[in-house]
Amino acid sequence: MKVVYNDLGFAKPEPHRMRRQGFPEAIFCPGKSDEQILSIFRNLLTGRGPVIATRAPEKLAQELVSAITGAVWHRTARLVVSKPILRRNGRPVAVVTGGTADIPVAEEAAVSLEALGRAPTRLYDVGVAGLHRLLRHENALSRMAAVIVCAGMDGALPSVVGGVVKCPVIAVPTSVGYGVHLGGVASLLTMLNSCAANVSVVNIDNGFGAAVIASLISR
Repeated sequence: MKVVYNDLGFAKPEPHRMRRQGFPEAIFCPGKSDEQILSIFRNLLTGRGPVIATRAPEKLAQELVSAITGAVWHRTARLVVSKPILRRNGRPVAVVTGGTADIPVAEEAAVSLEALGRAPTRLYDVGVAGLHRLLRHENALSRMAAVIVCAGMDGALPSVVGGVVKCPVIAVPTSVGYGVHLGGVASLLTMLNSCAANVSVVNIDNGFGAAVIASLISR
C-alpha cells in the first residue's frame, strides 16, 4: 500500500491520513519547538479533515491562532484545532468524568470528537463517591455507541459504567490523585483489572486516543 507523507527533515507529516484511516494525524506539542509545530501544522492543512495540535501551551497556542486563519484554541482541552468537520454524523458518544479535576482530559476527548464530526454528550463529576449522580443518566447512556470515561483517584468509574451500558467503554486513567496514585498508574492498573468485559483502556491522560477509538465505533 502506498502511503503518502511529506519529508520535512525533522518530521514526516501525513496530510492524507484522514482519507486512509478515517482519522487525522495529531501533533503532540511537548518536545517540539514552536517553529517545528507551526511547520507541521501548515503541512497538515494541505490534506483532508481536521488538523489538531494536542497539549498546546498558551504561548504556542496564541502563535498558532495568529499565524493560521481559522485555527481555534480550546483552552481547557489544551488543543488547537483547524478545519473541523462541521457536519455532525455517527451515533452518539458520551464523555464522562469521575470528578472536576478530570475535565481537561475529558475536554481533550470531547473537542477531538467535535473536530471529527461527532456531537459528544458531556457528563462531568459523576464519580463513584456519589454514584446516584451517574445513575440518573442511565437512560441517556444506554443510547450511546460508546462511552469515554475519564477518572483518576481509584479509577473505579469505568467498571461501574461498563456494568450499566450495552456499548464499548473506553477508560482513560488520569494523572489526578494523591501520592500513592503514582501519577495515574494506580488508576491505570484498576482499569486494566476491570471485571466489566466491555471496558478497554488507553494510556494515562490520552483523551485524543480515546476520541479516535470512539469516533471509529460511532461510525
